[in-house]
Parts: sequence; structure tokens; C-alpha cells
Amino acid sequence: MRVLWIDAKQEVAFTYQLETPCALPQPARVAMLEADVRSRRLSLLLVDPGAPACPAAAVPEKHRELQARAWEVIAPLVASAPAIFLPRRRAEMIAHRVAETGVSRATILRYLRRYWERGQTLAALLPDYANSGAPGKIRVPNAHVKRGRPRKDASQPGLNADAQIRATFRTAVARYAATHAEFSRRGAYRQMLEDFFRERDDSSIPTFGQFKYWIERDAACALR
Repeated sequence: MRVLWIDAKQEVAFTYQLETPCALPQPARVAMLEADVRSRRLSLLLVDPGAPACPAAAVPEKHRELQARAWEVIAPLVASAPAIFLPRRRAEMIAHRVAETGVSRATILRYLRRYWERGQTLAALLPDYANSGAPGKIRVPNAHVKRGRPRKDASQPGLNADAQIRATFRTAVARYAATHAEFSRRGAYRQMLEDFFRERDDSSIPTFGQFKYWIERDAACALR
């Protein structure tokens, strides 16, 4: 769950449920959120599981154009917080933007959800780099071709770290960091296998090398 906004009096917040396709902002009392943190019903995550994946060094111009277009459409909406978080006002404002821009309601909602899901930054509106197959970019994995260094056990080719696997890596890091005073890559990796890959065979389990590579890459991106 992401906290999108808190009022000046620190009384009311709006939250957004991550990894929920049809999520919308929901009101919450700040005192209740604080109480849930104190009682450990909620944990404050040190690593953002919803942050955009780290892109390649150079962002393609087409991706920049798509990002700029999405921002142009939703900028007046997100600037109107907290009104945009209220269902009736949101419906009215989106209808107005549909009339102004010619962009469909479904597309505007998709832009807003991406913006809220990924941290309310411009980077949230960049297309997913895992879906890009251009030279020098993160490629779409071929189900029959394993990227990277082969495993020592040649009989098990392993799996590619696609967008879903990388999202699992980020979630695992966030979970481990929230429950341990000191972060351990090995510890986070072992906990991830227990939480997400317990029922899988060896050929469909990411290696520690993959886990370490991608969490370091995404962490470096977050610092840029």
C-alpha cells in the first residue's frame, strides 16, 4: 500500500493498494495508519516494491514521447490533489479531460493508476523497459533461449528474469528490509524462495546471481 497524500493537519491520508489492477485511491485516518504500524499490522518498507524498474542507460526517444504525452494528459488532474482522489470529483475531472484531449477515459485511468502505483514521479510514466527489444536495451525474454551466463549444471538452463520476476525481487527486498534490522542479500534471497518459489522445481527458480544483479541494478537506478 502506498500513501499518496496526507493533509496539512496530519489527520487524513489517501492510500493506494499496489499490485491491484483496478485499484483507486482510498481515504484513511492517519492515526489509524500509525496505530497499525505500532501494532505491526503494517510495516514501513525501506525499499519501494512499486518503483519503476531500472531502464537501460539511454531512454529511447519514442519512450520519452509516450511519457510526455501521458504527463500532458494527467498533469492537471494530479495537480488537483486531493480532489482527484474523491470518486465523484475524479469522474467529473476525467470527463472534462476526455473532452479536452480526446483521450479515452480508460486510457486516462491507466495513466493515473501507473502514476499512483509507481511513486507519483515522471519516471512512473515511462513504458516498461522489459517490453523493449531494441539493441542495448533490456530484451523481451524468449521462452526457449536463456539469457546470461549458463548455470554450472548444464542440465538445468534456468529461467529469464522478466518483468514479473524482477517485481518479485523488489517485493522480496522490501519484505526482508521491513522485518530485519540489517539487510542481507543471501537472507532476502532465501526468504524469497520460501515465500514465492516453494512449489517450483529447480529449473524455474531464479539464481542468487540473478537476484543480486537485478536488485543492485534497480537500487542504483533509484538513486539517480
